Amino acid sequence: MELFTPEFGLVFWMFVAFLGLYFILSKFAWPFIIKSMDERAELIDKGVAYAQEAKKQLDNAKAEADKLVAEARGQQADILRDATKMRNQIIEDARGEAAVEAKKVAEAAQLSIEQSRRESEKQLRQEVSVIALQIAEKVLRTRISDDSAQQELVEKYLNEVESKN
Repeated sequence: MELFTPEFGLVFWMFVAFLGLYFILSKFAWPFIIKSMDERAELIDKGVAYAQEAKKQLDNAKAEADKLVAEARGQQADILRDATKMRNQIIEDARGEAAVEAKKVAEAAQLSIEQSRRESEKQLRQEVSVIALQIAEKVLRTRISDDSAQQELVEKYLNEVESKN
């Protein structure tokens, strides 16, 4: 059992070595190790704070982007509504102008038809009067072939002219 129970001298020297090592480490190594650990903890804390700040900024940017998208959609809807109104107004204006133009064309056609009718009537009257004169001339030639009939017709017309005046 001697293996499991150490002697007093061995324990004493191990204790002295431990205290020496503890003294050297506490004097030289521990301050450096603790300082390094504090710096590392501070660096980690700064990284966490930076990450939280970045997350806040990202959330703010996302909210701002959503707001801008909503605003852009609203503007898009307004533009489309205005474009639809403008299109309808242009169509109505074009229809009105077309109706006015059609009315002008119809009036011009009616005027042209009326003018053509008048000219046709005038031409027909002239032709009828020429034909009537030709018929009258033929009738008169046959009626007044003798001198007494001519004399009688001239007196009759003179009497009519005098009575009218």
